Amino acid sequence: MLWVLSMTYLWLKAGHIIFVIFWMAGLFMLPRYFVYHQEALERDGPGSPEDALWLDREAKLLRIILWPSLVVSWVLGLSLAYTIGAFAQGWFHAKFTIVLALTAYHVWLAGYHAALKRGERKFTGRQLRMINEIPGLAAALIVILVVVKPF
Repeated sequence: MLWVLSMTYLWLKAGHIIFVIFWMAGLFMLPRYFVYHQEALERDGPGSPEDALWLDREAKLLRIILWPSLVVSWVLGLSLAYTIGAFAQGWFHAKFTIVLALTAYHVWLAGYHAALKRGERKFTGRQLRMINEIPGLAAALIVILVVVKPF
């Protein structure tokens, strides 16, 4: 098995990077959608055509981009880690922890979409804009860990 993974290492790596980019794009977009959705709710109220439009956009982003990208990123990432023996390296443990946190953030975003669907608004637009910075910080830390391998 390791021989097959080693022969396809560069393809695995390319696929992993591609799907992480898709995943990150979705993680940046969804909170922004929430901001616009909440502004529409304040203006037009729940049950409006605009409300339905934003719910549909959010659901499609989750279903078509975010969930598949999350799964493929995890599968390819774990395959790469196995191929290079990263499970025994400190930088990988730190990266893995951040990716787990980013995955929890993803699940939280899906839950917030469900809350908006029920008409609940738990955060202001400003708070959502601040929350939107989480994936950028996580990505910066992950890139430093993978490239520099500080420990």
